[in-house]
Amino acid sequence: MDKDIKKSISATDKDAQYDEKAKNLLGHKIILAHILVKTIDEFKGMNPKDVVQYIEGEPYISTVPVDAGSTNVEKEQDGEKVIGLNTENSELNEGLVRFDIIFYVRMKDGLSQVIVNIEAQKAEPSAYDIINRAVFYVSRMISSQKGREFVNSNYNDIKRVYSIWICMNMSQNCMNYIHFTQESVVGTYQWKGDIDLANIVLIGLAENLPEKEERYELHRLLGALLSAKLNVDEKFDIIGNEFDIPLESDIRKDVNDMCNLSQGIKEQAYAEGTENGIAKGVAKIIIKMYRKGYEVEQISDILDMTAEEVREIIENE
Repeated sequence: MDKDIKKSISATDKDAQYDEKAKNLLGHKIILAHILVKTIDEFKGMNPKDVVQYIEGEPYISTVPVDAGSTNVEKEQDGEKVIGLNTENSELNEGLVRFDIIFYVRMKDGLSQVIVNIEAQKAEPSAYDIINRAVFYVSRMISSQKGREFVNSNYNDIKRVYSIWICMNMSQNCMNYIHFTQESVVGTYQWKGDIDLANIVLIGLAENLPEKEERYELHRLLGALLSAKLNVDEKFDIIGNEFDIPLESDIRKDVNDMCNLSQGIKEQAYAEGTENGIAKGVAKIIIKMYRKGYEVEQISDILDMTAEEVREIIENE
């Protein structure tokens, strides 16, 4: 198994479901390739190792803001102004919600590209309906292309986008595909245009791994990666042996900063002692996490607090 993936899994172990760890594990190109093979028609049936080459550059992990007006940044290159994805000025953008993972994929024709976003959720959100948020994300991925991928009224240059959501701890293993369709209500005329521009894929992972079966291949791989029940050796066995991810393959994805979110954040929050029954560092940690885009449910889970307690601290800041 690639040394970086092995290091990531070892450092993650049973804390894999916490936000940053999940993103780093999913951000390896070979893992992304497995996801693409099961979600994008052009790659279906291909060996994931052959798909890796179509992933352009390095995936952006927690760096590109979702918020309107913040996804792009104007830069100067070779004396000319160009617009690219905003991966700079993270301090200025503190508090903005960011795409978990976003990257470009070159199609097999060598010409066209698609933009893919991967989002990891520890559970299906309770504060909002996940499809609504996914629609917002694909909308932002399309609208932010103006000035970057196409200019003026050249709407035929819009690139296809995929927003793929991986929700853990579901009641069943499932996958749903949401996209536009054109239905004739009056007459049979078919309007011109690409109705496949916006694509949403929802992947639900049950707590227990599915059996080794073709239709559950992706669920078994992702479930093993993000499992809170399997130990490191069990994960290595499934990922390395079942999915033939070699021990020393060159994925070109270096993950060096793997921190123990669950334990590290707790230790930092409670290190200063308590006052009136509340840890002095808790509020500071909660506000910092909230500003970095963590959801209330994620913060409450990591700090073993109720969502109501977390919201009260945020509201009283």
